[in-house]
Amino acid sequence: MANPGGGAVWNGDLHNHRKESRSLQGGNCPKNGILKEAQQNGKPHFYDKPIVESFEEAPLHVMVFTYLGYGLGTLFGYFRDFLRNSGIEKCNAAVEREEQKDFVPLYQNFENFYTRNLYMRIRDNWNRPICSAPAALFDVMERVSDDYNWTFRFTGRIIKDVINMGSYNFLGLAASYDESMKTVKDVLEKYGLGVASTRHEMGSLDKHKELENLVAKFLNVEAAMVFGMGFATNSMNIPALVGKGCLILSDELNHASLVLGARLSGATIRIFKHNNMQSLEKLLRDAVIYGQPRIRRAWKKILILVEGIYSMEGSIVNLPQIVALKKKYKAYLYIDEAHSVGSVGPTGRGVVEFFGLDPRDVDVFMGTFTKSFGASGGYIAGRKDLVDYLRVHSHSAAYATSMSPPIAEQIIRSMKLIMGLDGTTQGLQRVRQLAKNTRYFRQRLNEMGFIIYGNEESPVVPLLLYMPAKVAAFARHLLNRKIGVVVVGFPATPLAEARARFCVSAAHTREMLDTVLENLDEMGDLLQLKYSRHKKSARPELYDETSFELDD
Repeated sequence: MANPGGGAVWNGDLHNHRKESRSLQGGNCPKNGILKEAQQNGKPHFYDKPIVESFEEAPLHVMVFTYLGYGLGTLFGYFRDFLRNSGIEKCNAAVEREEQKDFVPLYQNFENFYTRNLYMRIRDNWNRPICSAPAALFDVMERVSDDYNWTFRFTGRIIKDVINMGSYNFLGLAASYDESMKTVKDVLEKYGLGVASTRHEMGSLDKHKELENLVAKFLNVEAAMVFGMGFATNSMNIPALVGKGCLILSDELNHASLVLGARLSGATIRIFKHNNMQSLEKLLRDAVIYGQPRIRRAWKKILILVEGIYSMEGSIVNLPQIVALKKKYKAYLYIDEAHSVGSVGPTGRGVVEFFGLDPRDVDVFMGTFTKSFGASGGYIAGRKDLVDYLRVHSHSAAYATSMSPPIAEQIIRSMKLIMGLDGTTQGLQRVRQLAKNTRYFRQRLNEMGFIIYGNEESPVVPLLLYMPAKVAAFARHLLNRKIGVVVVGFPATPLAEARARFCVSAAHTREMLDTVLENLDEMGDLLQLKYSRHKKSARPELYDETSFELDD
């Protein structure tokens, strides 16, 4: 998989496809939606639990009022734009200077229609500045607006001890300084803050090598390489792996970094329905049968892009069946474990461990250190040939500044804690506590009658709000009750599926969760958010569809 433009393969073979292509045939047939792998290293290897995911459909009247709300907002938006253009209402948005009116517009006014007229009305619910570590409790700086959220001013008041339900601090390792962080302080004193060079020049430190060896050991793969920025780990490395003449099959809900990396690569991109194996197999089968458009030559490579946990839906990738399809059609698999590494699996090693699969079944592991490890940056891991190739050809390694040494040490410290190499069981206890908190929080929300999305084991918990006015009211009321939440709307979600996204942490105590749940129960009654009828959505039915139209 080394050469993006050619047909080179890893280690001189294609993951031994001659042996691995038996998946979905013979004794490895799917049962209850789960593929049971026959053998791994001579031992039986199963994932024998059903995949339980919920995407309940909203009642019809909720969808009608949601679209009606957006429709009314759009009408008033056009009316206010008319008033601004007429000079009756002051325009606070960026506009072209009068002397540049004949130039090509730098600011596309119509394209910013949603931002000007809808987002600005509820903008106070985003970008709230905090002034403490993003632990289970944090402090928020109070701010107010005198011009309907176009600008803000700070009041000088600090809202203390807000329960943090929005940060990706899954294992509670993003916290204020204590004695366990002494090694980070020591590294800061020895190395300083910055490296001031790239990995290709003077920016490779012994700390980077130590971290890469530890990541490889943690994931049970041959080698790993770390990068200073998680987003760039995807966007700058995918173009090094595939290029023109290659095909990328991407889940429709993949993160923006995966989408950008795929587009920058120059490869042909096809989208399959979220977690839908019938949709993916149809694309794989057609790719093998028909090859490249017009010329009909075989694709140089076929790369499947998926995530471990999808951050807006809370769903977990159906990895066993994707691995089976990958082997059957001799494709490559790239998995982004930004949200799943550290947060799922018996010992926090991600979805491969969660499903009990062999790490060799995945060609490219990607993950970030920004969630479970309380740091920043990302990694690519897999076979040594892959990592050696990326050390030379990765744009991030060639042009981006290396990871800060104290950050590297924080990751090393966190990873050793999770692996138990610090001589304690605290890491394992945190992983188990996170799983316990996740199941409790999701179960209680279901019992209250909220519509929540995703897998029952996912610590990312989307609660559907739908209507734009309720999005704003929900976040404002909860902050008044000292609960910090993240609300998400269009264009990060479909127009009619605005939601609150809770992130459960091992640092949350049962008392904290009960406080949040009690307030959510009251808020659900106040804003009439308990839409659940415990009826299956149309979305899971996609998993059973057998006919799909391919977009050219």
